[in-house]
Amino acid sequence: MGNLGPGGAPDSKHGQEAAPCLVETDGLDLAIDADDFFEMSIDNLCVAGLDGYLKRVNPSWTRTLGWTAEELIARPSVDFVHPDDREATLAGRERLRSGMPLGNHTNRYLCKDGTYRWFEWRSIAHDDRGLVYCAARDITDQKAVEARLREAKEVEEKLQAQLLVADRMASIGTLAVGVAHEINNPLATVIANVTLLIEELHLIGPASPPGRMKELIEMALDARAGAERIRTIVGGLDTFSRVEAEHRAVIDVRSVLERAIDMANSAIRQRARLVRDYGPIPLVLADQAGLTQVFINLLVNAAQALTEGRSATNEIRVVTSTDAGGRAVVEVRDTGPAIPAAVMDRVFDPFFTTKPVGIGTGLGLSVCHNIVSAMGGEITVASDAAHGTSFRVVLPAALEVRDAPVSPDRPARTVVSGAVLVVDDEPAVGRSMRRVLREHDVTVVTRAMDGLELLGAGKRFDIIISDLMMPGMSGMDFYDELVRRFPETAARVVFVSGAAFTPSASAFLDRLSNERILKPFDPQRLRETVARYVTLETGPGNERVATPSR
Repeated sequence: MGNLGPGGAPDSKHGQEAAPCLVETDGLDLAIDADDFFEMSIDNLCVAGLDGYLKRVNPSWTRTLGWTAEELIARPSVDFVHPDDREATLAGRERLRSGMPLGNHTNRYLCKDGTYRWFEWRSIAHDDRGLVYCAARDITDQKAVEARLREAKEVEEKLQAQLLVADRMASIGTLAVGVAHEINNPLATVIANVTLLIEELHLIGPASPPGRMKELIEMALDARAGAERIRTIVGGLDTFSRVEAEHRAVIDVRSVLERAIDMANSAIRQRARLVRDYGPIPLVLADQAGLTQVFINLLVNAAQALTEGRSATNEIRVVTSTDAGGRAVVEVRDTGPAIPAAVMDRVFDPFFTTKPVGIGTGLGLSVCHNIVSAMGGEITVASDAAHGTSFRVVLPAALEVRDAPVSPDRPARTVVSGAVLVVDDEPAVGRSMRRVLREHDVTVVTRAMDGLELLGAGKRFDIIISDLMMPGMSGMDFYDELVRRFPETAARVVFVSGAAFTPSASAFLDRLSNERILKPFDPQRLRETVARYVTLETGPGNERVATPSR
């Protein structure tokens, strides 16, 4: 049955006479038969019986659906209605039987080619005649537009939610860099002092009770191992979060993998056992921070694909190898469910994710693809129910890795006590450096301006160790002042930092050749660095002069 409206009229074939319609035009009375309107209407007009069959349809039905009038009249009208819409259509028929008009009813009608068109109906029943008069407007295009608008709105809402998550992640990354800096300063003090404590314990060991000193040394070694573990994690956090221009260098992929594993360990250990399957792999020319981010993303994705609490049976396998072309290959495999074949082609698309909002942003794999591609490599994925999912990163090997040139023989050098200026706003860091460098004459100041005043008063130093990020006058400003006022000292500046590099700090370091040491520093490395600047060398007249060794 169709829904009927006041646009149609029965003809004499159904025992009814068509009523004429009077139209006044410029004073002329034109009698127009209602059949003319019925036949000319661009809407679908019809007359139906309460028995559920169409009795008469206008030509618009054939133009819209492709059926002939005879085909439409021969079958119950509900046969043409989409199965999902039949219940509502039959309910509408019952309303008409009760004498109520039916308006704004919509359903889908079957076309002869198997497709469906949407109709919006106006219908009214004539009880005495047992007929229903219907007008159905084709609103298929309108429905398609509405569907596209709904889809666009859903996509917009999803993107907004993902962008909010991405923005929060960016904020967390910025916060992480600051936290890393704040951790590294006290951590530098802890590692330096524990290392010195271990050295002192070894010196006084013979004079202590048997076994007692060994226990104290073991305690100190455990404390240092814990601090070193914190340093590794914080260093990875900084590498992952740092926002700076790509800096490529020849690197060992496995060392980057180990750092990424340390960073992702908390996500992995609750869900899977990690298996390292390291085969020979060449060095690559790549950006360490970017590559670390790629491996962290792949490891965390692998962990999230696995069921939590089944770490004994779930597995994440990290495989390194060299392909036939000599390229470095890293695979991250998991034993989780396969990626559906229908979405395999979209896994690297921006904002595409199968994870709930708040778990995945849909950006991780897209970012990985961009980073690897920028390094001249490729990243692919394979997935099936039998083997799980494997992401494969392939990077070109470094073209050539030369050994460091052998320096010509130089006169023998002996490290002697030198003058060292330490500029650091953390007093504990300065004290730790003084203890580590106790064979030298170490001056510690907590403000860069105090260091400039010492130099202005005629004090000379063999090496200046300056923190990079300080309140007031930063290490960058301090260096620029040295270049302007004491240019002969600029080459002797070594920068130390807790690794909170702002874009301006990164640009500053990129344009300088000065050495830099990251906090927490290794005490032995600090001593070796100072020793290169404070040496005795035989001069032309056999005089012994202090010179920096670079």
